[in-house]
Amino acid sequence: MDNKNLTPEYICTHYGEENIEDKYYNAVIPPIAATSLHVFKDVETFIDAFGESEEVQFRYGRASNPTVALLEKKLAALEKAGGALCFGSGMAAITSAIMYCVKPGDHVICVRNAYGVTHTFLNNRLKKWGVETDYVQGNDPSDFEASLKPNTTLFYLESPTSLHMELQDLRAISAIAKANGIKTIIDNSWATPIYQQPITFGIDIVVHTMSKYIGGHSDIIGGLLCSDKETITEISNNYRQIDGGILSPFEGWLCIRALRTLPVRLKQSGENAMEIAKYLDKHPKVKKVNYPGLPSYPQAELAKRQLSGYSGLLSFEPHAPVEQCIKFGNDLKLFQKGVSWGGFESLFAMGMYKENGEYANRHTADRAVLRLYCGLENTRDLLNDVEQAMKAFE
Repeated sequence: MDNKNLTPEYICTHYGEENIEDKYYNAVIPPIAATSLHVFKDVETFIDAFGESEEVQFRYGRASNPTVALLEKKLAALEKAGGALCFGSGMAAITSAIMYCVKPGDHVICVRNAYGVTHTFLNNRLKKWGVETDYVQGNDPSDFEASLKPNTTLFYLESPTSLHMELQDLRAISAIAKANGIKTIIDNSWATPIYQQPITFGIDIVVHTMSKYIGGHSDIIGGLLCSDKETITEISNNYRQIDGGILSPFEGWLCIRALRTLPVRLKQSGENAMEIAKYLDKHPKVKKVNYPGLPSYPQAELAKRQLSGYSGLLSFEPHAPVEQCIKFGNDLKLFQKGVSWGGFESLFAMGMYKENGEYANRHTADRAVLRLYCGLENTRDLLNDVEQAMKAFE
């Protein structure tokens, strides 16, 4: 079967597990390879294992593991990438990808509303190493052109972003990058590989926090990096092995298990979010709904070109002071208060800002962005919960 034409459902449930009965004693589920090292039948084979080979050579668990390698094979196929690497956290994947693309004296252009800890890494760690960063809104590709410097080596994207759900035009931005010899990285966690494959738009490296949809059950921390084979090999040898950031076999096995239901979980989560977004979009107390699946969304046409579906994360801005926004969150019953998203449970989070756009706390904020992650609960139950909590704005 041609790998390029495999359906996501096939990849999630069967790819890489063909003839599994020949390997695992007819077990329908691949076992966890809970081992720190691999031994060899003779010295010759041992020596050959350290030579160049297209096949993964299992020697030591800090470098590779059979369970993790199976997960990586599936995820690379989903992303239509040449290869994949799994890490112990999303930030481990992100920092490894960034470090691969920069050196002291370089310049990075990053979207303003990317994940906050990514900003912290760029502003603190990389700045100490002589790498400077400028931030752009990113909704218009010309934002990147206008910020180019002779030493720019990386565009860092997140599309959609995870609070305001803003998109970047991946094809246009990758064209600008390639014309100037610049690498591109995108955080693709919102869309997952099911609804967006950035490599097909020309992006060089795709990263995910697997703690979200790929893990899907709020019980693992993990990260993913996908790219061409050469990049994957270099990052594996020079970053993941040296830093010791490989995903553990048990978390790898949990993610393989979670992949079996990824397409159906994503579908249910997205359907729930769409219904709530439609409800909020018509509500008189709501100023703005941030959800790429809505026809009213400012970037709806770009969303149609880049996304094949819409996941379960949305946000909105009410016509209300911050204290009423806090009451709304407290009045929610099914939406628990917490960070992250992508699991089975629905969640509420809140970003607070001053009018000039700077982040603030609840004592100094002028406005709030309320984020809802819609999990796998019944759609009507979630709508009822939001409806009763909206009384906070009366």
